[in-house]
Amino acid sequence: MGCKINRPVLNLPAKLPPLPEKDPALNQPAPIELFQIGTNPRPLVLGGGSWGSALAIHLGSSGTPVVQWVRDPILAKDIQLTRENRVYLPGISYPPSVRVENLLGDALDGVNTLILAVPCQAVRDVLGAVSALLPTPLPLVGGTKGIERKTHMLVSAIVHETYTDRPEFYAVLSGPSFAREVVRKLPTAVVLASGSVLLAREAQKLFSGPSFKVYTRHDVIGLEVAGAMKNVIALAAGISDGMQLGANSRAALLTRGLAEMTRLGVRLGAQHLTFSGLGGVGDLMLTATSELSRNRRVGVLLGQGKPLPEVLREVGQVAEGVPTTQSAFELSRDIGVDLPITSAIHHILYEGAGLEETLESLMSRPSRSEEEDAPLMG
Repeated sequence: MGCKINRPVLNLPAKLPPLPEKDPALNQPAPIELFQIGTNPRPLVLGGGSWGSALAIHLGSSGTPVVQWVRDPILAKDIQLTRENRVYLPGISYPPSVRVENLLGDALDGVNTLILAVPCQAVRDVLGAVSALLPTPLPLVGGTKGIERKTHMLVSAIVHETYTDRPEFYAVLSGPSFAREVVRKLPTAVVLASGSVLLAREAQKLFSGPSFKVYTRHDVIGLEVAGAMKNVIALAAGISDGMQLGANSRAALLTRGLAEMTRLGVRLGAQHLTFSGLGGVGDLMLTATSELSRNRRVGVLLGQGKPLPEVLREVGQVAEGVPTTQSAFELSRDIGVDLPITSAIHHILYEGAGLEETLESLMSRPSRSEEEDAPLMG
């Protein structure tokens, strides 16, 4: 993937306000690298799918010099020649300020911020390769949603294990944001979480634009759990719609699905209020109800009786809800958290359970008080 590279020289413009001596959230010296993100940005987007391409186009549309690393050499070459990702975002032109690279070493040269937009199951390998090429870590904003299948780790834990253990160098970007609507500059609001106030502030500057509003919060774990689990609940909502179970059924699934997301998140250390925000209920509503949602579409086709391999071929792109269902099911079993909807989807995807029998099993669960979830929510 290329030879080891040298870190770029940091040239701060003369009129910037002085750096804070400490990051107030972490009570330690503020790294100068973080201050560069919003004032002298040179981001590298890792990933050549629809979301990676959308983020590269979004950032490049303001004139920011952006590098996009595309792992597939054929796709990378095609984007370089046509200035369009004809596989994942056909019909959308790349701004002149976006440079596409296939060799990771070439992509890393001269950048000061990394933006992660590869499938969850590829995060470990990609960050391992990045770490081998960088002398020291760069600030990283994660745009990947999911739970690693073999370890049941969230992306932040993978980052900690393979890339950097400095929490002030990691943030996560999430919320209701379909790639195609972002590049069409339709109004979008998302949320960015970091343990570092400084990183959150500077990354907020980097991503904010006239049609792209960025809120911040501190709860990295909550945002990651919500971003992963909403895809599983979207599968369930799609199955319900594919079976033509009606609006009542969909509403019940989404409401109880939100309770599941929150229950798992709180058990892992998240703040329950995160799940009532853009990254929780906002992203869930989008993914579980829109025709643009890959995860919902997978569910609809399953609900129509098609087998999973055929469904995945027809959809064509990665639907993170499928591997996340297995990871979340196994994680919930390991830590003793009850996730009935997730378990039901796991039975369908991985145990060959029929749709009608799974529905009957869900509906025959013992009735209880809805207020039993309240202690988990603070």
